[in-house]
Amino acid sequence: MVSDVILASRRFDLVRSLRRGAIVFGLAIPLAVLPLAPLYPQAPPPSVSDPVVGPTRGSLVVAGGGDLGPEIWDRFVSLAGGEQARIVVIPTAAPDEDLPDDWKGRDGLQATGARGLVILHTRDPSEADIESFVLPLQEATGVWLPGGRPWRLVDAYLHTRVHEELYGLLNRGGVIGGTSAGASIQASFLIRGDPETNQVVYSPDYTEGFGFLERVAVDQHLLARGREADLWQVLDIHPELLGIGLDEGTALVIQGNRAEVIGKSQVLLYDASAASMRPSRLGAGTVFDLGSRELIGQAGPGFPTRGTVHGDDF
Repeated sequence: MVSDVILASRRFDLVRSLRRGAIVFGLAIPLAVLPLAPLYPQAPPPSVSDPVVGPTRGSLVVAGGGDLGPEIWDRFVSLAGGEQARIVVIPTAAPDEDLPDDWKGRDGLQATGARGLVILHTRDPSEADIESFVLPLQEATGVWLPGGRPWRLVDAYLHTRVHEELYGLLNRGGVIGGTSAGASIQASFLIRGDPETNQVVYSPDYTEGFGFLERVAVDQHLLARGREADLWQVLDIHPELLGIGLDEGTALVIQGNRAEVIGKSQVLLYDASAASMRPSRLGAGTVFDLGSRELIGQAGPGFPTRGTVHGDDF
């Protein structure tokens, strides 16, 4: 296994058997961080009244779990700098038994030709505050968060130096991507955070995510696991949130308020202010504005029409 066993008392009087350690595969070579220009058309600047939902600099790739196609892996690596990308993988959402020394979770990235991958992992938030531990993040152009359970990411990294350095990466123009739990944690409001089961949508002890997407809750494995109605449970309590449901093999690429669907299935948007109270289903190539909640069009040439995305299929 990748770490030594320790016992630690964690928040909410839960005592768990945790594991501790940092593992690094490959070389973290100090290099000047390259400016990463957006590779795809941007959304129009937000109006004064539109909130900025995504990062004002950098990019997010938010994926719904399952098998991710090359179009998702390639986009993530391209946004991280292509052949010059320096990518840190943080597998902490997974249980320890899923993290052997020959862990396969980096295979999708390696298939793109990405080199210099670094794996960073701990269960101990005090270790996540150590300067030497976060050094790979300071040199990274991209970070990937694989699946598992989001509460493990909260316990290890929320409000630590790791969390701070992830924001620093975005401010340098880098990209943060994640799938399944690694997608949900990117939102400001965390769902399926209950440590006992992933069937509980709203867990009052675990509601804060990393906050790269403001006023948003993200669910995953949506259609594959029959979760289409679950986000309404959260919006009934917090109607101000935008709910984003991602099916397997599908991702959103987000820059500011611009969000593009890529992959083989659909993304569903949940808006409690919509008159129809039906989620909007967005297919691959759809581009929409998260702030105004309006359709921008389709990725690539043409399709200039804008319009609301309430309760329709695109």
